[in-house]
Amino acid sequence: MTRTPAPVTPPVVCTIAGSDSGGGAGIQADLKTIEAGGAFGTSAITSVTAQNTTGVESTHLLPTEEIAAQLEAVFGDFDVAAAKTGMLGTTAVVELVTDHVAGADVPVVVDPVMVAASGDRLLETAAESAYEALCAEAALVTPNADEAEVLTGVEVTDTASAQTAADALLDLGAEAALVKGGHVPGDEVVDVLATPETIETLTHPRVETDATHGSGCMLSAAIATRLAYGDDLPAAVRTGVDLLARAVRYNVDVGEGPGAVHHLVATRDRAERGPTAEAVADLVARFERRDVSPLVPEVGMNVVGATPYAEVPGECVAVDGRITRTLDGARANRGVRVGASSHVARFLLEIREFDPNCRFAVDCRFDDAVEAALPALDGPVVEYDRDAEPEAVKAAEGSTMGWGARQAWQAAEGSPVAVIDRGDVGKEAIVKLLAPDAETLAARVFALLEALPDEDHPPS
Repeated sequence: MTRTPAPVTPPVVCTIAGSDSGGGAGIQADLKTIEAGGAFGTSAITSVTAQNTTGVESTHLLPTEEIAAQLEAVFGDFDVAAAKTGMLGTTAVVELVTDHVAGADVPVVVDPVMVAASGDRLLETAAESAYEALCAEAALVTPNADEAEVLTGVEVTDTASAQTAADALLDLGAEAALVKGGHVPGDEVVDVLATPETIETLTHPRVETDATHGSGCMLSAAIATRLAYGDDLPAAVRTGVDLLARAVRYNVDVGEGPGAVHHLVATRDRAERGPTAEAVADLVARFERRDVSPLVPEVGMNVVGATPYAEVPGECVAVDGRITRTLDGARANRGVRVGASSHVARFLLEIREFDPNCRFAVDCRFDDAVEAALPALDGPVVEYDRDAEPEAVKAAEGSTMGWGARQAWQAAEGSPVAVIDRGDVGKEAIVKLLAPDAETLAARVFALLEALPDEDHPPS
């Protein structure tokens, strides 16, 4: 029996950049990012580098006629929907690429790669001025602070100077400019996006890591991919910046150097949702079979699982409608789904800011009997007092979860196994159990259940 083919037609993105033998940047990073974003990646390689996570050992520039042949091959066959540039290396290559993209009716994202994250020079000094003509052909140019200074003469030290540099890039002819703030000191990374109509700042918390190899490549490739899908430029930039922030936090720890950003982080997150949902569903079934009714709060019990890359409650798996006490024991109202929890998911994610290995949580009833049973657990049991939360913090964060998680972490001097919230007016007292995996969470719930007085739990 033969099968009918079912081809797909993703948009095509072309990256024009150098090869990174270490896989973290350059063509390799671009193609991973493009394919992870759902597009089809093509390439024109400008140079071959021998590099790894510790630095660039050597660089071999390809002849311009070979680069031109690659460009002709790709653009002559594929319906390229967007392109991006990376390491170009020399004046001749910059000029070649400028001439080619000038004749191609596609949006081009120009990442003016000049120096590697390791500090190794990737562009000859004489080629810097050649970038002005290439920027004039760009739908978007994405320099970091150092590159923006080379292109515009503006020293980027804060948001105001980044805006000045972005305006200067528009004056060079670019349709838009994104001056990246990763090299500008501060607790937050502030990127500045300028178009002829608007100036927009995109802000996210700084991740304390040196594993940023390939960050510029990934960002420009992600933006080009979204442009290929037809997103408007500000939306494409926001998507790319958010993706990069996650890729830096969940960086890939490989090699002897700092490591690289996680180009497939969003894909891996989606792939982990199925196994996480299965783990949560299995926990629910075990809790129903064992009848955890004595631990079910009046508001119901929720079981939450986070993927290794979850950042917001909508990416956590939980019981839809909670587990409640019935005449037949503890029963889930419905199944499990992504985004079903707000309260417990937020708390779990806040704890994960300190311990990313913590992935599962459940909220249990808290009273004198449960408090007396808590020493049966295998780790720190801590609590926080809602009355102690500063009003300014409460007003700024809009929820006690973040503040409570910080208090719990400090009190435990590490990762707690249980966190007591004695409640407030209109807030039921709760104890949340935490664990790195589903099996450990089940063991902690059952240990707490067994430690209750005999009249408080059913027979095994």
